[in-house]
Amino acid sequence: MTDLSAAIDRVLPSVRADLEDLIRIPSVSYEPARAADVQRSAEATAALFEAEGFTVKIVRAGDGAPAVIAKKPAPAGKPTVLLYAHHDVQPTGAVEQWTSEPFEPTERGDRLYGRGAADDKAGIAAHLAAVRAFGNDLPVGVTVFVEGEEEIGSPTLLQLLDEYADELAADAIVIADSGNWEVGTPALTVSLRGLVEAYVEVRTLDHAVHSGLFGGPIPDALSALCRLLATLHDDKGDVAVDGLHASRAADVVYPEDRLRAESSVLDSVRLTGSGSLVDRLWTRPAIAVVGIDAPSVAEASNTLVPVARAKVSLRVAPGDDAVKASAALKLHLEERAPWGAKVTVTEGQTGQPCSVNARGGGYEAARSAFQEAWGVEPVDMGMGGSIPFIAEFQQAFPKAAILVTGVEDPDTRAHGIDEGLHLAEFRKVCLAEALLLHNLANQE
Repeated sequence: MTDLSAAIDRVLPSVRADLEDLIRIPSVSYEPARAADVQRSAEATAALFEAEGFTVKIVRAGDGAPAVIAKKPAPAGKPTVLLYAHHDVQPTGAVEQWTSEPFEPTERGDRLYGRGAADDKAGIAAHLAAVRAFGNDLPVGVTVFVEGEEEIGSPTLLQLLDEYADELAADAIVIADSGNWEVGTPALTVSLRGLVEAYVEVRTLDHAVHSGLFGGPIPDALSALCRLLATLHDDKGDVAVDGLHASRAADVVYPEDRLRAESSVLDSVRLTGSGSLVDRLWTRPAIAVVGIDAPSVAEASNTLVPVARAKVSLRVAPGDDAVKASAALKLHLEERAPWGAKVTVTEGQTGQPCSVNARGGGYEAARSAFQEAWGVEPVDMGMGGSIPFIAEFQQAFPKAAILVTGVEDPDTRAHGIDEGLHLAEFRKVCLAEALLLHNLANQE
């Protein structure tokens, strides 16, 4: 629709200015010292939608982070759409590695850089653009729900969904926290892997001893830990933990050269696992060792290390259960203690995988909107990462069409150094969401 396209172009400058103001607020939910900034971010988000005529309130469950609920009622006979995003962000990591200040939005080339520029303050901005494009003539009821603790696993989300179920109930839910297939090709995310964290400790000695006097018959804990971690994969690189579910992904071709370029894997490194690349990325389990506690090289002495620890991250395939997968991983590690070492496994965070049966009027309305905004057919894609709260939305609102969309592309670098929003793609995201609201209002 040319009118909506022109309306998006008209509101984008103000929306971008609002987005930049949000980026400047360091709303890092992981850091308790930033609690006041998280509150300030919620207040700034609330003010944006209050200015658009929404009834707005800031809520929290227990000691959880502040969330924003903003509502405009539906015209008679029209559906209500819930627009989700989150206003908290990841820590910056090493600030000195950023090309520009992480909390000062900076345009370079075709991107706007800054922590939260994409994940997920651009989700808030996309909702704002769609709403602002219609002005006082929204064709559907709109409820905006902006969470404040997604980056720490949404610990109080279920309680919020329960306490405010009547206010959040909707016919369709747009979750703007995923991404697109590539720059120039939109996507609906229809499956996501779950997440299991495990902390494994291996102990072989009561205390450190001289490696020359005792090395040979006495195993050190770090070597034992390395042997234990190596049992998590077979020689091909497939996950070797019994009892984990795997399935087939959509019939989508992901060229190896594209994956190599997007992941930055070194030319000499062979890809691990078997099956299609999308199977390995979306619908099979994956295990990575993401951290080890042991003496640093700089501080290491010639002693046998008595204890070593690792954090293991398991991505759980759609169709599996995160609790069962966690138990399978724990059993695997405990049963394979090298040389009789004492192995202790502590279960960490878990998040359920999900799959979406993307059929029906809401999904077709979204595909039509994407087609018009991008000029190409959208892709139904999986996501190797985890958004556990989607399963919670499915549980809370089983009759709603859940549309998982987003602003990210393969080079967004969400959670990483130099996170950036592709500005031309962002315009298309905003237009697609406005078109989606129009399409949902005009369904037969």
